[in-house]
Amino acid sequence: MARKSSTGKPALTHIDASGEARMVDVSAKPATERTAVAEGRVVMSKATLQLIVSGNARKGDVLGTARLAGIMAAKRTSELIPLCHPLALSKVSLDITADNKLPGCVVRATVKVTGPTGVEMEALTAVSVACLTIYDMVKAAERGVRIEAIHLVEKKGGKSGHYRAGN
Repeated sequence: MARKSSTGKPALTHIDASGEARMVDVSAKPATERTAVAEGRVVMSKATLQLIVSGNARKGDVLGTARLAGIMAAKRTSELIPLCHPLALSKVSLDITADNKLPGCVVRATVKVTGPTGVEMEALTAVSVACLTIYDMVKAAERGVRIEAIHLVEKKGGKSGHYRAGN
């Protein structure tokens, strides 16, 4: 559920009273363990998926490269998204699964920190960059690859508590 302002409208924490963008002050918030999980899909033809699974993609190990790219992106989220706080992440993991039913790859990132602010943006950034990396590595074989459904699956910790998509 969205936070409400004093006027009853949803509160945007990165906008001040005069409508200007601002970085949220988290200095008074306690450092707690916070976790976020995000997911996305890269949809492609069965033939392109087979190139990935067999290890025969022209540019090399698609899934390994995408996994590393996602981890690196999570660590640099504050450099990419202007109002994000730089965080000392304690865990970033990416699971990339080939799914013949899509056909394509399901990308899931889990990010953890002990700090005064959450890691949703880091998890979403990790998934986004991993998906883009998969696209980059297979675009020579198929230009019509689609990146879809990047979303927050779950977050734990902090004042707003536990969130799970669909609840």
